[in-house]
Amino acid sequence: MSNKEVKAALKSARDAIRNKEYKEALKHCKAVLKQEKNNYNAWVFIGLAAAELEQPDQAKGAYKKAVDLEPNQLLAWQGLANLYEKSDQADVKADLADVYQKLLELYESGDKQKWCDVCNKLVELYQQEKKYLEAAETWQKLIQKKQEDAVEKSELHQLWKKMIKLLKDNTQYQDNKTEQLLLVAFEHALGSADTIPSEDHQNLYKDFIQCLSKFPYEMARLEKACNDMMALYPTVSYPLEVLSLHFVQSGTLSEEALHCFSRLSDMNATSGPGIIGFGIKCLQEKKYKEAVNSLTEGLQKTDQCPAAWYYLAESQMKIHKHRDAVQSCDQALEALGTPVSLGLQWKNRILQLKAEALIKIGDADAAEEAIKALEQIADASSDPMVLAIRGQAYLKKGLVDQASEISQELLLHYPDLAESHALEGFIHYSQKNYEQAERSFLNAIERKAETAEYHQYLGLTYWFMSDETKKDKGKALSQFLKAAKLDSYLGSVFHYLGNYYRDIAGDKSRARGCYKKAFELDETDEESGTAAVDLSVELGDMDSALSILNEVTEKARMGTAKWAWLQRGLYYLRTGQPSKAVADLQAALRADPKDPNCWESLGEAYLSRGSYATALKSFRKASELNPALVYSVYKAAAVEHILGKYKNAITTYQQILETTEEYVPALKGRLGECYLMLARSALENYFDRK
Repeated sequence: MSNKEVKAALKSARDAIRNKEYKEALKHCKAVLKQEKNNYNAWVFIGLAAAELEQPDQAKGAYKKAVDLEPNQLLAWQGLANLYEKSDQADVKADLADVYQKLLELYESGDKQKWCDVCNKLVELYQQEKKYLEAAETWQKLIQKKQEDAVEKSELHQLWKKMIKLLKDNTQYQDNKTEQLLLVAFEHALGSADTIPSEDHQNLYKDFIQCLSKFPYEMARLEKACNDMMALYPTVSYPLEVLSLHFVQSGTLSEEALHCFSRLSDMNATSGPGIIGFGIKCLQEKKYKEAVNSLTEGLQKTDQCPAAWYYLAESQMKIHKHRDAVQSCDQALEALGTPVSLGLQWKNRILQLKAEALIKIGDADAAEEAIKALEQIADASSDPMVLAIRGQAYLKKGLVDQASEISQELLLHYPDLAESHALEGFIHYSQKNYEQAERSFLNAIERKAETAEYHQYLGLTYWFMSDETKKDKGKALSQFLKAAKLDSYLGSVFHYLGNYYRDIAGDKSRARGCYKKAFELDETDEESGTAAVDLSVELGDMDSALSILNEVTEKARMGTAKWAWLQRGLYYLRTGQPSKAVADLQAALRADPKDPNCWESLGEAYLSRGSYATALKSFRKASELNPALVYSVYKAAAVEHILGKYKNAITTYQQILETTEEYVPALKGRLGECYLMLARSALENYFDRK
C-alpha cells in the first residue's frame, strides 16, 4: 500500500467514524496498520471506534499505543480522557488524573480556555478522591494563569472564594500545607473584595477568623486577623469574642487579654466569652463565688471551651464544691475532644484537678476514680505533684503501704516540696501517730505557709495529740484560726472552731456563729447544722433556729435532710402544733424509715392531734424497730387504754412490768385504772362478777 493509499484509507476511516460506521472504520485502520504498524492516526481512530463500540479495553490499548508513538500529540490524550470520563471503574481515576496533567502541559502554550476547562475537571476529580492538597495546588495554578492574563479583580475574588469553599469544609483531611493554602486563599479573597467594608466582606472575615481558630499553631495570625477586622468593623463583637476565647484557651491572662474581656463586656454585656473572661478575672482577684457565677453563666452561652470549664472547676475547688468541680472537669474533657499539642497540656491539667477534687470528696469510690484519672496523665510518674495526689488517693482507699511507698520516694527525691511532707503528715495522722504528724505538717507549713489545709490538720493533730494538749487546746485553736484566715471558704475548720468554743471555751454564742458559718459553706454538713440549731434553742433564739431549718427544708429533695425535718418536727411538737409536726416527722421518715426514735416522735404528734389509731401504729413500729424503747411500748398501751381496748392494754402493761419492774408510769395506777375500767364496762353490760 502506497502513501497515497494509506492517506485514502485514513480518510475513509474518518468518514466512517463521522457516519457512525465504526466497524467499517476499524477495517480501514487495520489495513493501514498492516502497511504502517506505527501509524499514529490509525491507532487514534481505532481507539475512537472501539470506544463507540463499547470495547473499552481495545480502545484503551489503542490510545496508549498512540501516546507511546507521539507523546506530545493531543488527539490520543483527548481520546483517553473521554474514555476514562465515561468509565465507572474506580481504578481509572488515577489514570485520568495523569491524562489531565498531560493535557494541561500540552494546552499550556496554546488554547487557554481548554487549559482552564481541563484544570476545572482535574480539581473536581481530586475533590472526589479527597486529595485536597492536589486540588488546591491545581486551583492555585488556575488563579496564577488568570493573574498573568490580567483578569478583572472581581473574577480573581470569585476564584479565591471557590478555593476557600474547596478546602474549608474538609479540614479533617488537611495537612499543614493544605491549611496554609486555605489561609492564603482567605487573605487574597479578603484583599480582592470590591467593596470594603461590606456585609459579604464582613462574613468572609468571620469565616477566616473561625478557620484560624481551629489551627493551634496560627495564634499570631489569629490575633492579627481579629485586630484587623476590629479596625474595619468596630461595632461587630465577633472578632473580640474569638480573641477572648483564644486568650482563655492560651492559659496565660495578660493585660492585653483583660483589656479584650473588658472591651467585649462594654460592647455586649450578654456575650458568653465576655462573661467567661470576667469570671476568670474574678478568679485571679480571689473573688471565687463571683467567678463561679460568671463562668457558669458564660458557659451556658459558650459551652465548647475546655479552658473555661477548667477555670470553673478551679473556682469551685476554691470554695470546696468538690462534686461540682468533678462535673466541670468532665465537661472540660468532653469539650477538649482529641488532645493535640496545647490540648494535651490542658488534658493533663484537667485530669490532675479532677483527681484532687475526687480526693477531697473522701470516699473509697472517689479515690479509685481519682487513681484512674491520674493514670491518664502523660508522664505522670515523673511529676512529683501527681505522685503526691496519687499517694493521697491510696490513703483514702486505705492502702497505707502504697501511700507510704510514694511518700518515701517523694521525701527522698523532692525534700523541698511541701506536698512531700504533707503526704507523710496525712499518713501519720491516719495512723494516730500524732507526734510524727506534727513534725511533718510543720515541715510542710515551713515550705508552703499559705495552705490552709496544712494548718487545719496541724490543729487536729494538736487536738488529739496527748494528755497535755487535751487539757490545753490553745495550740489547736491557733492553727484553726490561721486556717480560717487563709481560707474563709473552708467550712470544716469553722466546724472545729465551733467544737472548741462549745466544748472547751463554753462560749455558746461564738460556737453557734462558727457552726452556722460552717453550715452556710457546706450544706451537707448536718452535724454543724444540727449544732447551730441546738445552740440557738439553748440561747433562746428560736427565730434563728427556725430560719436555718426552714432554709434547709425548702431546698431539700424528697428523702433528704432528715436532721432538719426531725428538728423542726420536734419544735412544732413542743410548741403545740401537732399537724405541722406530723408533716415534718413524716418527711424525716422518708429519709430514714428505720429510725425508731423518729417513729416514736411521730406517735406523740399523732397522739397530740387526736389521731389515736395512727399514733398506735407509730408507737408499735418504734417498738418493733427497737424493743428496748419501753416508752413506745408504754405509749402504745396508753393509746389502747384510750381506745377502750382494756385487755390489750393490761397485757402490754404487764409485759412492761415483767421486763422493767420499776417502770413507774405503769406502776403508778395505769394498770389498776385499766382493771377498774374493765370492771365498770362489765357492770354496764350486766356481766356481774366479771
